[in-house]
Order: sequence, then C-alpha cells, then structure tokens
Amino acid sequence: MSSLTTVFVSGGTGFIAQHIVKQLLKRHYRVIASVRSRAKGEKLRDNLQSENFSTTNFLFEIVPDIGIKGAFDDVLKANSDISVFLHTASPVTFDVTDIKKDLLDPAIEGTRNALEAISKYGPQIKRVVITSSIAAIQTFGRFAKEGESFDENSWNPISYEESLESPMYGYAGSKTFAEKTAWEYVSKNKPNFTLSVINPAMVFGPQAFPITNKAALNHSSQAISKLLELKPNDPVPEGKGAFVDVRDVAHAHIVAFERDDAQGKRLILLTGPYNNQAIVNITREDFPTLDLILPRGDPEKGELHDISKRWNNEATKKILGFEFIGLEKSVHDSVQQILGDSL
Repeated sequence: MSSLTTVFVSGGTGFIAQHIVKQLLKRHYRVIASVRSRAKGEKLRDNLQSENFSTTNFLFEIVPDIGIKGAFDDVLKANSDISVFLHTASPVTFDVTDIKKDLLDPAIEGTRNALEAISKYGPQIKRVVITSSIAAIQTFGRFAKEGESFDENSWNPISYEESLESPMYGYAGSKTFAEKTAWEYVSKNKPNFTLSVINPAMVFGPQAFPITNKAALNHSSQAISKLLELKPNDPVPEGKGAFVDVRDVAHAHIVAFERDDAQGKRLILLTGPYNNQAIVNITREDFPTLDLILPRGDPEKGELHDISKRWNNEATKKILGFEFIGLEKSVHDSVQQILGDSL
C-alpha cells in the first residue's frame, strides 16, 4: 500500500496497539489512534516524540466508551481519508465484578459499533483487521477434551451462559462472541471492506515505551513481573500455555491488511509453548544478578514439549512469511525492561 495510506487504530494505548502504532509510523503510514481521554492521547504522542518519531503523521481521537452505540461515528465522519481500520480495543482483564458489563458488552458491542460506523461513514475503508485471541479458538478448563487439536477453522464452543460463570470464561466468551459478531456482520451485509482477524496466544514481550507504572502493566507482563518478585526459597508457581511476542502480533496486523491472501482469514499467532519454570530458567541464565535472587525451582520442569499436534497454524505462517521471535528473546527483553537500572 501507499505510504500515504491512513490507518485507524482503535484502543491506541493498549499493549499491542502501541507497538502497531510504532511499526506503522516506521513504515511511513499516517496513523489515527482512538484513546479514552485527551491525557492518554497526549501521553502516547509524547512517548512517540521521546523516541524520535515524527508525529506529523500521527493524530489521536477521543472515544471514551467503545461500547456505546455510535462510538466511532464522529471519528469516521471527521476523517474521510482513513482506508484501513484496525480494531484492537477490547478488555483483557480478569479482575471484574460484572462479567457481562465489564467483558462481554464492551467486546461485542465495540466490534459491532466499529463495523456499523465503517459501513455508514467509511465507504472508502477497504481493509478491516480485528484483534481476537486463541481463546476464541480453543477449549479450556472444564470444556477441554483429551487429544483435541486446533487450527484456523476451530471455534471455542462456549455458550453465552457458560461465559458468565467466571472471569476466565467471560474473557473467552468475549473474544468468541465479538469475533463471531464480526464474521456474521460481513456475511450478512456484504460490506465494501474485507475482514481479517488476528488470534494471538499469550502475548509476551516488552512494552512499546519505557515503563513508568508497574502497577498498570498488561496481564502478560504482570505475569512475568510477579515471577521476578519471588524469593530464593519460594516455589515456582504452576503456569503454562502457548505464547507469541507482542512485536510479532503488531507485525501481523500490518501484514493482514497489506496482503491480499490474508483477506477473509483468521491468523493464529502462536510461536510455541511456555511455562513459568522455563521463564525462570531463562531469566536466571541471562541475568547473573538474578541467579542468586530467584528460586531455582525444578529446572527440568522448564523443558518445553512439542505442541504441534495440538496446534496447527501453518496456514497463518505461510501468509505472514516472517519468523516469530522465540521465548528466550521475548522473556529477556521483558525482564530487562521491567527491572531496568536495578539489573
């Protein structure tokens, strides 16, 4: 696409979104990001300037609540040059009191509001990319079955009622139903734009900008930060899954609108397995000062087993055409940023 292409990024201050904004600007796209307040927008702009990004091609628009009907209407009315819409705004939290209000409604209604606004006020928009999750693809918890495998055609079968049982199921439901809302909208309305969806695993990696408030870290970064707070005699807590680096997720969003063969596709962003012991092993090996501070645990439990029989994202890798960042670099860069000068 032309370097003059204007790309809209909803939820512009999110963990993934900030990396997307940086990568778009590096590729000489014009970027408009939605933020929840002027203060957040100015902070994002200041962060970009602090890393020597020219903000000539960066603007922010305030969208206080994506779940309110018509949330994106004014933005699209005011910016008729937007031709790509990246919808990354969706809650990623498990600290909620009302699953429907805090997780399901913002994800589902936010997606519907974005697509309706594009159809009404963005006829020039040709490419739409939505950030979903492998939570919309896989089963887990009491719904998991032995020997299951997943690919780009798989769907989490969770029901709306089941998603109300816990924040974890609520998150899975929010991703599943928001994504289904998008595909059903496209199928029913036959809009002018094509749709691609990014389904990342657990997203590790550094923040897009220096950390100023560790209490405000995103979920995956908090997971690593908590491991770094362990004492020498503490047990290494259980925890495992599949991961991808945030920089690869951002890159995939751009490929998803640039490449014709990504249109109408779900893209599974999954590099491989991780577990907490493996993260501790990498950290102790890479940072000698931490080797004496962190618990040793049981290093052998950090061995990572092949998950290719459970996950197949070969179709995604063929479309994306780039190598994913490995667990060691992802963890190393995260730890280095979180601890900074204390290392």
